[in-house]
Amino acid sequence: MTLPKLPTFFISHGGGPWPWMKTQTQGVYDQTEAFLKGLPASIGQPVKAVLMVSAHWEEPAFTLQSHPQPGMLYDYYGFPAHTYEIKYPAPGSVALAEQVHGLIAGAGLPAALDAQRGFDHGAFVPMAVMYPEAQMPMVQLSLKLGLDPAEHLALGRALAPLREQGVLILGSGFSFHNLRMYGPAAKAPSAQFDAWLQQTLVHGPVDQRSAALVAWERAPAARLSHPREEHLLPLMVAVGAAESEASTCVFFEESPLCTISSHRFG
Repeated sequence: MTLPKLPTFFISHGGGPWPWMKTQTQGVYDQTEAFLKGLPASIGQPVKAVLMVSAHWEEPAFTLQSHPQPGMLYDYYGFPAHTYEIKYPAPGSVALAEQVHGLIAGAGLPAALDAQRGFDHGAFVPMAVMYPEAQMPMVQLSLKLGLDPAEHLALGRALAPLREQGVLILGSGFSFHNLRMYGPAAKAPSAQFDAWLQQTLVHGPVDQRSAALVAWERAPAARLSHPREEHLLPLMVAVGAAESEASTCVFFEESPLCTISSHRFG
């Protein structure tokens, strides 16, 4: 059944298991939390399932979780002991995983299924804020090794039909991701790169957006903002799935650590 077309999103998911560390973070993520809490209602129409493209999973082929009840993957280090006991028991969807596998393979892209992979923090952290009851089905989809932006845009194009089936495509990464630079040193480069993002995604011509993203390394402070681009590539997927549609910046924050933003397409 064809439903009203859902938007796609690129969200910055924050650092580590921050929703379970409010004493330690002391309000740093208050704005992020408010944005994520309000995101489902902002869509304005029902969501049947979430397809989550997390920056924290890379495989030789675009790979989908195919377990009906995925476990947990605590892919962070040096955090308090209780953050390794977090449970986010959202159901998976074997049917959705198989459908998406077919869409990807049908587009001539490498595709695989993984029945063992659990939810990593790029997925369960934002989902726990957005859907705290853990009842929304979620399937994670990996990035592809090599991190070719054109391939990830092509992946998004292959996923576009899902938007008319109630599947919310979320790219979960970070608009600025240089762990060695967080703090005062990040203020200028993160602002420069985010200004390029805003111009490219929101204010620039839609028909030139994909080409600009393929050449993202030419952006101001690009490699200072993303020494390795795995946290930027989920953006390409979100854009590819709504390639001809306008973008809106739905979250923007200038903090003492850096400037970050999140975006909606369609």
